[in-house]
Amino acid sequence: MRIVHIDIDSLRPDHLGCYGYHRDTSPTIDRLANEGARFEHVYASDAPCLPSRTAMWSGRFGIHTGVVGHGGTAATPFIEGPSRGFTDGFAQTGWMACLRDAGLWTATISSFGERHAAWHWHAGFNEVINTGRAGMDRADEVVDEAIAWLDRRSDVGDWYLHLNLWDPHTPYRTPESFGNPFRDDPLPEWLTEDVWRACWNGYGPHSPQEPHGFRDEAWLHEPYPWVPAQIDSMDAVRQWIDGYDTGIRYADAQIARLRNDLDRRGLLDETAVMITADHGENLGELNVWGDHQTADVMTCRVPLIVRWPDGPQGHVDRGYHYLTDWAATTIELLGGDVPENWDGQSFAEAFPHANGSGRDYLVSGQGAWACQRGVRFRQDDREWLCLSTLHDGYKMLEPVMLFDLTSDPHEQAERSTDHPEVADRGLALLAQWEREMARTSPSDVDPLWTVLREGGPFHTRGELPPYLARLRATARAEHAKALATRHPDEADR
Repeated sequence: MRIVHIDIDSLRPDHLGCYGYHRDTSPTIDRLANEGARFEHVYASDAPCLPSRTAMWSGRFGIHTGVVGHGGTAATPFIEGPSRGFTDGFAQTGWMACLRDAGLWTATISSFGERHAAWHWHAGFNEVINTGRAGMDRADEVVDEAIAWLDRRSDVGDWYLHLNLWDPHTPYRTPESFGNPFRDDPLPEWLTEDVWRACWNGYGPHSPQEPHGFRDEAWLHEPYPWVPAQIDSMDAVRQWIDGYDTGIRYADAQIARLRNDLDRRGLLDETAVMITADHGENLGELNVWGDHQTADVMTCRVPLIVRWPDGPQGHVDRGYHYLTDWAATTIELLGGDVPENWDGQSFAEAFPHANGSGRDYLVSGQGAWACQRGVRFRQDDREWLCLSTLHDGYKMLEPVMLFDLTSDPHEQAERSTDHPEVADRGLALLAQWEREMARTSPSDVDPLWTVLREGGPFHTRGELPPYLARLRATARAEHAKALATRHPDEADR
């Protein structure tokens, strides 16, 4: 078996044509979906980048690996202690170790490990090709390396090749020569001037008045024409959305190059092609623009498209799955056994027959920009999201929030007051999940609590005092007062 895994950073499914998007962002990806299977409800168990890929490649949720954030203690796996052998658990039971046990040569073309000092993520790879730009790579550079790798390896046994594309991640870096394919296309219908104006008058890191963090400066070290200093008008909204969508289209064009190369070599029909993402992207939802700061649908729902030799074609699976469930499934499809310590659960038995199967509910976590867990579940023939927030990351978040995703997929109307019984069920499911995680954890620590003890989410630490001053200076004193009241200890630092 040969596998090409295309892992696209910050790619939200609903901006792909095969998931219903009105813009032609993804003709190659759409074609792969038509030739294979598309999964409707796949979630990263942990967000954003470092926790997500740690979970998928280890097979274990962040609460079990210890990695739920981007800095501090919770950015490093739990120490295994006296039970650690000559090699650690990542090397012994990780996804790549399982693929190697199945006889595959494993390789990655990615700068992710260096970007996040995620050295544990390298475990089990026979080859690590670091493109050297710490996540600022363009898709053409990565695909050039992939084609060169195929020149060396394509006809030598079974292999797994992982490609990490970054183009939909800010700052959008598509070459200007590529143009803007969406100049004349309308924005998504939900993204109205009223929505933008409410966001503009709001607050939070990566909100319209400070879309690059807690300030309004654009990326200064290099010009990025797709990202304005502020999202201060509907023209700027268009510029931002066009930049994101053009990044997807540019990545898609490079995937077409790779597909054509596989076809030229006679490998396409005997090679599994998988499209995933580490997380999605908020583009205005919860007043986060161009970032991945929450445990909601936009940050945690990801695409999964699988073109598997002799697998289902044109199928849509609507079951609830985690990304690491698909990792477990690949192991069984290749004849291996999923390690006992995995949280990921295989659905290999159902996959070839195109019968949807999945979990009863999903829990996703965020520890880098907020301390939050979200529960996705069904009740009364409706799709719901319940968010439980321990630290808001200085965003417009309440401790408990409920959204009716069936009528409100972009999370515009909080419904916990209208449907307290549904919110209660979401919190009960979360408590059930946390009990199970505690029962099966190798540690007596919930790493999300570690983030709280160390000063809150890594990307927000120390930012509150200057941000309060900025809010007061930009006619948002009422928001400064609310944040200072909510975080009195942090406001005085």
